[in-house]
Amino acid sequence: MAQRITNLIERTRAHRGNRVRLVGASDSPLTARSVLLPAAGIVLGADSACDVQLEDSAVSRKHATIVPATGGFEVADLGSRNGTWLDGSRIERAMVAAGATLRIGHTLVQLLPAEEAIDIPPSDATSFGELLGASEPMRRVFAVLERASGSHAPVLLLGESGTGKELAARAIHERSPRRGGPFVVFDCGAASGTLIESELFGHKKGAFTGAYRDHAGAFASAHGGTLFLDEIGDLPLSLQPKLLRLLERSEVTPLGARAPERYDVRFIAATHRDLWADIGSGLFRGDLYYRLAVVEAHLPPLRQRKTDIPILVRALLRANGAIDSEVEGPKLERLLRYAWPGNVRELRNVIARAVALALPGSEFEQMPIVLRTETPADAEPIARADVPYLEAKEALLERFDRDYCTDLLQRAGSNLSEAARVAKIERKYLYRVLARAGIRPRPSEEDA
Repeated sequence: MAQRITNLIERTRAHRGNRVRLVGASDSPLTARSVLLPAAGIVLGADSACDVQLEDSAVSRKHATIVPATGGFEVADLGSRNGTWLDGSRIERAMVAAGATLRIGHTLVQLLPAEEAIDIPPSDATSFGELLGASEPMRRVFAVLERASGSHAPVLLLGESGTGKELAARAIHERSPRRGGPFVVFDCGAASGTLIESELFGHKKGAFTGAYRDHAGAFASAHGGTLFLDEIGDLPLSLQPKLLRLLERSEVTPLGARAPERYDVRFIAATHRDLWADIGSGLFRGDLYYRLAVVEAHLPPLRQRKTDIPILVRALLRANGAIDSEVEGPKLERLLRYAWPGNVRELRNVIARAVALALPGSEFEQMPIVLRTETPADAEPIARADVPYLEAKEALLERFDRDYCTDLLQRAGSNLSEAARVAKIERKYLYRVLARAGIRPRPSEEDA
């Protein structure tokens, strides 16, 4: 069984041409490496005469060829003993899209297209829609979003939770030629199974138990406008090929339908996840990533743009009805020292709480600023590099799940239905998160 690609994808702009990334089997000394593809392509095999020699007992002497071509790669098996495999199917000759992963023997081969580093100067603007920031990181984001807004190209927004990805998506839509059409938000992590497929693609009456009437999915609702796929990294792997077909052909077949339906939709996707790591671990399709990331923007965390905090605080004070006052002094210094794990969303909550608890007419320096922790940005890191990356990441995520679920149940009074509403996830998905965190609800918690 092929070893999954793990901890191997470091996005780099150093390689300008098409390339393949190889990952060896557990019984071979081959480590993850990247190989540039010449225009004539390469031959892979166990023979030393091959362009790329694979020390893999399941690879034939001359196993396969890979040649860059318009729109992807041409892959041909050279009559190998164990075959060349794509998505579980053995292929002899095929055109393969960028981002796909082949299995050759026990070696995984990821096909990566040429990348070009485009240096866009920072925007002169200090806002984009409801996004605010005069720092260079934010003005660079604004420059990308300003250019993307005028096109119909898919956009992928990356960044931690609370950095403003949905605000960015709305602003792109409002500045786009589709501004007169609908803006539909679909949370890919908020549903599961048949429900998510029905909500995305729609269904016909009688398609499944409980389907008493036709239902227009998110794609149909967004026809002529923009569909924002929030947390795209949580989309089940089984549904990703269907989304890919929609991106490529602008058509999808609703559940229970006999014929596909066409939609005119612009896609904006967002996630806080490391999609490259998910591609490597087999949780996200590389070809779908490349279709979504025609334009890619990384929204920086607040800790990387501390100079924007005074601007944000002034705007948030006005939004919450506080008097216009100077944002300076010890209270501001506390905000600047704080690490902001919840990013701008957390700052918004802190200021809203401060205004709500302050005496009428209070200036900023007189308001009660309550922070979850007083952890300075230069404090001891929560993740250390004295253990392997995946082990450290897994431990951190386990701690996050445990702490989040414990606090969630306390806030919801141990009512799982209320907890699911607070967390904005389906109750079934909440059960999985609780199980992953090692928290078993008491009988009193399993109420309707």
